[in-house]
Amino acid sequence: MTWDFSNQTAIVTGAAGGIGRAVSLGLAHAGAFVVVADMDRDGGETTVRQITDAGGAATFVETDVTDPAAHEAYLSAARAQGGGVDIFMNNAGWQGDVAPIADYPLDVFDKVMAVNVRGVFLGLRAVLPVMTAQGRGAVVNTASLGSYVGTRNLAPYIASKHAVMGLTKTAALEVARKGVRVNAVCPGPVDTEMLRDIEAGQSPEDAEALRKKRASSIPDGRYADAQEVADLMLYLVSDKSRHITGQGIHINGGSYAI
Repeated sequence: MTWDFSNQTAIVTGAAGGIGRAVSLGLAHAGAFVVVADMDRDGGETTVRQITDAGGAATFVETDVTDPAAHEAYLSAARAQGGGVDIFMNNAGWQGDVAPIADYPLDVFDKVMAVNVRGVFLGLRAVLPVMTAQGRGAVVNTASLGSYVGTRNLAPYIASKHAVMGLTKTAALEVARKGVRVNAVCPGPVDTEMLRDIEAGQSPEDAEALRKKRASSIPDGRYADAQEVADLMLYLVSDKSRHITGQGIHINGGSYAI
């Protein structure tokens, strides 16, 4: 399936790598102008360079999603294209430390919640008024399989991703009759740097054993790759999904199928 986002403006947070980079490249390839938003300047500028080298159009905005002013900055970059915001990939996230609740550092808990919950909330608060004023738009929040199930030693991350689903459903209901849709993608394990960082909390031998154990527990026997998640995100902001809103769409190889 091919997409056509010509003459549309998209904002992608957490776009310096992983899922964010993959979906940024997909949007640009389909004709969108992409505002690449991330704290990682080097990674974000690399994403822009990959887009422009392939003939697309993009700009980078250094963005700390916990700061309300940063959301206004990427909105300004989008508006500079002469229009509004058609697509918002509310993707930035952080996994935090790997530790049991009893030992979890409070400052790390606060940071996870700030990035994954406050950041998503601030993104919605900034972008939804623009979309409702223009009478159109599509949002995808990056949630997780962890929005529905627990995982040992990742309590703040799991709690934050449950919250992302709550924000997704509430936002979708608020704007459903204003031409705007809000959905979430809920990946299981994805072969990204963030997941490798979680696994790296073990020794190299234990990390490899954990990876094999996780993969073997997935019905189709493997992790997703970032492009597969990006493809789902592109579908959810396309006209092909125009009757889908308020949903958390799983992409996890059949995990927890019911």
